[in-house]
Amino acid sequence: MAGFLDSWTPGSPPGAESAHPGERFGLPAVGVGSVAGFGRRLAGVTVDWLLSYVLTLAVLGLDALGGPTVGWWVWLVWFVITVIPTALFGMTPGMVALGIRVARVDMAATVGFRAVLRTVLLGVVIPAVIRDGDGRGWHDRASQTIVIRSRA
Repeated sequence: MAGFLDSWTPGSPPGAESAHPGERFGLPAVGVGSVAGFGRRLAGVTVDWLLSYVLTLAVLGLDALGGPTVGWWVWLVWFVITVIPTALFGMTPGMVALGIRVARVDMAATVGFRAVLRTVLLGVVIPAVIRDGDGRGWHDRASQTIVIRSRA
C-alpha cells in the first residue's frame, strides 16, 4: 500500500525505515528541529480555529453565530490566517504559541506557494489524520513540507 501512496503523493525520499521520525530528512530525534508530535500540531490548529471564530464574530457580530454562513466565513478567515503566515514565516499564530513551524523537506528558507495546497488539504481534515512514518499527513506530503519543533 505504501508504494501506491508514494506514487502519487511525493515528498518522502525512498529508502529504508528510519530510526526516528524525520531521520530521512536529516532531522534530530529530539529537541529543536525534530518532528513535531501530533498533539502539538492538533493544539496549534485548534488555536488557529478559535482565533478564526473570534475574528469572524468580531466582524460579523454575535448574531451571526447561528447563521447558515458563519462556518464558511470562519473557514475563510482560518484559510487567510494560515496561508499567509505559513507562506512567509512558516508559522501560524497557533504554531507560534505551541513552538512549532512548517519547513520544506529541502529546507529552503520559506514555504512559499506550497502553503496554499497544504492549507486547502488541511482544511479538508482527512488528509491531515492519515500520516506516514515521519508523522506527516497527506497535506504535508503533497506540499513537500514537514512540521518541526521551533523551541524546546
